Amino acid sequence: MNRLIKKTAYILFMLLLISVISFLAIHAAPNSFFGAGELNPNMTDEAIAALKAVYGLDKPLSQQYTDWVINIFSLNFGISFVSGQDVSAEILKRLPVTLTMNISALVAVFVISLYLGIKAALSYEKKSDYIIRQISLVSFSMPSFYLALLFIIFFSLTLGLFPISGLHSVEPKEGVAYYLDMAWHLVLPVGVMIFVGLGSMIIYIRSLTLEILKSDYYYFALSRGLGKKELLRYYILPNLLPPIITLLGLSLPGLIGGSVILESIFGIEGMGQLFYMSALSRDYPIIMGTLMITAFLTLLGNMIADMLLLKLNPYMSRE
Repeated sequence: MNRLIKKTAYILFMLLLISVISFLAIHAAPNSFFGAGELNPNMTDEAIAALKAVYGLDKPLSQQYTDWVINIFSLNFGISFVSGQDVSAEILKRLPVTLTMNISALVAVFVISLYLGIKAALSYEKKSDYIIRQISLVSFSMPSFYLALLFIIFFSLTLGLFPISGLHSVEPKEGVAYYLDMAWHLVLPVGVMIFVGLGSMIIYIRSLTLEILKSDYYYFALSRGLGKKELLRYYILPNLLPPIITLLGLSLPGLIGGSVILESIFGIEGMGQLFYMSALSRDYPIIMGTLMITAFLTLLGNMIADMLLLKLNPYMSRE
């Protein structure tokens, strides 16, 4: 319980620190959303001043930050400069799609990499090890945008199996058909994310497994005549999971921003595309809201990873 309280306090402190840095960085950036209006001869100074008053930009910087932080606790991130819609509504509309894509890809990468990495290590310097290492090399060196274009050309244009872009078909769907249609549209982007993410993870798991296979406790287990299933269950997997969970925790920042390119290529209205378009248009409320949501999910994910590590290794609680 004490550890949980400390972690929660740490998350709150980091969110406060991130909010200060993000707020100052955004307001220190050159140009602004109102820059185009200031250059427009049809926009009077009074009109621009009225717009700034609507968004609270006429107040001192310290007052703007204080008001913004107070509103954050009620999940009120302000109003979008571009759409005029509530920022929280914009984010909640797009967040499920991005999380679905990235979490699905993360789970698939974890399972596939765990299987292939262990298989490669157990087949050291054999044909299967060579094939898996080559797949890892191709995956590691393949740019996601290039693979996305290849997938579109082959699976969409040539074979006609999957749609080129979008999240739903033109014909409206309802019920289960609605979600099946969305899953059909997400096959290609999620497939790209899985393949691109496999390379480094497979090599990492293979390297860890080889270290385990060289350890004294593994040779002791072999001398006892244990079978492959027992060796895998009681000696390999328990020693692999802690570093892998740590690595997955470090990869959580990419859950939101990691799909910017793919969402743009496949025309998916997710958080990545929202952040990219907001950055181009200097839509500060959207940018800061996205940054804070991303920071919170990242810190929360890291806390969950720490709790899982504590569950796997109870001796960590004594540190």
